[in-house]
This record gives sequence, C-alpha cells and structure tokens, in this order.
Amino acid sequence: MDFGYSERSLLLQKELTAFMEEHVIPNEALYEEQIRSGQNPHAQPPIMEELKAMARGRGLWNLFMTHGSWGAGLTNSEYAPLAEIVGRSIMGPETINCSAPDTGNMELLAMYGTPEQQEQYLKPLLAGTIRSCFAMTEPHVASSDARNISSRISQDGDSYVINGHKWFTSGVLDPDCKLIVFMGVSDPEAKTYRQQSMILIPRDAPGVTVVRDLTTFGYTDRLGHGEVRFENVRVPASAMLGGAGDGFALAQGRLGPGRMHYAMRAIGFAERAFGLLCQRARSREAFGGPLAQQGVVQEWIARSRIEIEQARLLVLKSAWLMDTVGNAAARTEVAAIKVSALQVAQQVLDRAIQVHGAAGVSEDTPLARMYALTRALRIADGPDEVHLRTIAKQELNRVESITFQ
Repeated sequence: MDFGYSERSLLLQKELTAFMEEHVIPNEALYEEQIRSGQNPHAQPPIMEELKAMARGRGLWNLFMTHGSWGAGLTNSEYAPLAEIVGRSIMGPETINCSAPDTGNMELLAMYGTPEQQEQYLKPLLAGTIRSCFAMTEPHVASSDARNISSRISQDGDSYVINGHKWFTSGVLDPDCKLIVFMGVSDPEAKTYRQQSMILIPRDAPGVTVVRDLTTFGYTDRLGHGEVRFENVRVPASAMLGGAGDGFALAQGRLGPGRMHYAMRAIGFAERAFGLLCQRARSREAFGGPLAQQGVVQEWIARSRIEIEQARLLVLKSAWLMDTVGNAAARTEVAAIKVSALQVAQQVLDRAIQVHGAAGVSEDTPLARMYALTRALRIADGPDEVHLRTIAKQELNRVESITFQ
C-alpha cells in the first residue's frame, strides 16, 4: 500500500482546503441565520447557492462519483482525504454536491439505472438542480435487518402500486426534492434476499404524504427527516430500478460506499474538534495556568491524536482495498471504519465539549451540533452492532480453517 497521494488528489486537497477555510467555514453562522430567518427551514439558503456555484467554478464538484464517466473520475483513495477536508463543516459536503442521500442515489442510478432513468434523474442530480431522498427505514420494524421491511410494491398490469409507512426519509422535505428511491417487498414468496425491490417515485406523486418532520436531539435538519406514508402510489413499470427482486443487492451496493463517505467525513469532524480542543486548552486559564498544562487535558490531546491517526489509516486502507479488490472484498474493513471512525469522532468531540465547558454545549461553537450528528450517524446506514456482527462473522469464518498450535 502506497501512503502517498496522487498528484491530482494533492492538488484538489489544496484547492478544497482553501475553499473551506476562505469561504465555507466563515459562512457557517450566516448559513444558520438564513435558515432560521427564512419562511421554510428546509429551503436552501442563498449562501449555499453562492458556495455551490463557486465550488463548481473551481472544479470541486461531484468528486465522490467513481462510476463510469459521470463524476470527477477519482478513485476512493483519492477522494478519501477530500471527504475529510469537506467533513470539517456540516455544510461542507453540500457545497460540492457530495452530500447524502443524493450521493448514494446517484451511485445507484449510475450503476443500475436505465438510460431513461439516468436522463430524468441522474443528470439533474449531478448538475445539482434537484435533490432526492431514500425511503427504506420503517417505524414499526427493526430496519437494521432489511428482511423486516413490510412496505409493498405490487404489480398491476404495466404499473406498480406502492403502499408503506417510512420514516427518517432524509431529504424529502427539501423543496428541491424531486425523487424518492423507495425500497419495499415486491414478492413475499421469493427467497429471502429476492423479496425486495427498489423503485423510483416522483416526489409529487399522488398518495405520497409527509406526516411530520423528525428532529435529531432537538435539531431540525435542513434537508428534513420525514415520516412519510405511501398510499396506493402508482408508477409505471419502467420506474423499477434494476430488476424486480434486486432490492437487497442494490441496498448493499448503495450503503457500502455511503459508509465509506460517512467514515471519511467523520475524520474531518474529529480534526475540527481536535483543533478547537487545542485552541481552547491553550487560551483558557484555570487554577493558576492554561488548561493545556493540566495533565488530564494533555492526555485527552494525546489520545485524540493517536485515535484520529489510527482511524484515518483504517479509512485509507479500506479505500485502497475498494480500489484494488472491490467493495465485496473490503467488506470487513468498510464495516470496521463505519464503527471506528464515528466512535473516534464522537470521543474527540466529547473531549472538546468538556474543555469548552458551557460554551461547548451552546450554539456558539459547532461542537454540539456536530456531536448530535455524529451520534445519529452511529445508527444511520446500519447501527454499530450490525457492523460488529458482520466483522465477527467474517473473522470466525476466516479462522475456521486455521489450526492454532
């Protein structure tokens, strides 16, 4: 494994760092203010439009897409450090059109969409003129085991009729959302992993009703986490993504890279928190000297640096494996980084909050909101326990054939 970055990645790292430090992070307060003062908390604030136009003009656009000729043509190893840089701000990924749930949906459409589906949805998503959402999680079942999903996709002649109840359908409240990627059971009698399908539903289709917007730890997300009912929603047969029964396989294909992106950005969260931790420790005095002289704070700083470096190396190894041997072969590492990177980010954020005292839990720093998001992401795209189960099963299978002396 080569620990050096490609020339292109290094150039983009420099460009993206400058963009983040000069334009994105200085506008975080304005972004929040425009959201609060606007009539719709889910509408894109004007500053985001300005930043997106600026990013696109600098060539910092669709950097995540590794499939075909749709994106920037970077490898996972090249994109990993870029995702870390942009992850230092909650608003960062959206400025370069690399934010969930659009990234996963674009990858699905690039890999499995028909030319017509790509023309209708993928191209506008890549252009940033529309947004999308992903409807998988259901309130009445443990959706971490996708076999529990109960929503139905029923064929009726040359159409499909969709009925179901979803929640945490992130992005559905954005006024620019035009597409719902919906996962449901299309054949309950089929083999376990062939029962589900994914289907494309226009956001304004009759029968789609947003029941409410869900908060996370009291925070309202700009994209909105919708609870949504689908009642006799009818779409043409051509709206099926991939083939009938491909839903489970498509979900794994979508969520794998998504977990990688979350882990990459989590390192960015951790680095931002680490910087704030060190600044506060050096500038704040208590008990006769700066906090940086306190042994416990020095230990927090040292442990944070060690943990961030360990997590980053695991992320880079996982990206390298995805590039060289494929997503399936990197399954253990991808599961591991989803757990470790977010746990490290949460731990470093917790230490930074503690050193900031009351300011750490206020809105005067980005720490509280980043902590809430990081904690929520330990559930999104599969909770920690599911990934730990995956790793354990893989390791038990691996050592089964080994004879220990």
